Amino acid sequence: TDMATRKRHTDEQAVRKLRDIEVMLAQGKQLGIALREAGISENTYHRWKEKFGLMSTDEVKKLKHLETENARLKKAVAELTLDNQILKEVNAKKW
Repeated sequence: TDMATRKRHTDEQAVRKLRDIEVMLAQGKQLGIALREAGISENTYHRWKEKFGLMSTDEVKKLKHLETENARLKKAVAELTLDNQILKEVNAKKW
C-alpha cells in the first residue's frame, strides 16, 4: 500500500486488535477472515504479534511511559555530562 494511505495505530490500538483477532481465532474463524475484519494485513499482524506478544493494553501504556522516562533521563545525563566536561575545562585553565 501507498505510505500516504497507510493507517497508523497507537500501540494500545494494535494490542486491542491483536486481542480481537485472538478471540476470532478461538471462535474458529480463519486467520485471513479475522485479519480482514480487523482491517489489517497479515504482515502487520505478524509484526505486531512479534512486538507486543501477549501484552495487555495496560502493559503497553506502562512500557510507553517507561520508554519516555528513559529518554528523559538519558537527556538529563547527557546534559550533566556536558556541564561536567565544561567545568573541568574551565578548572584546567590557569587564570
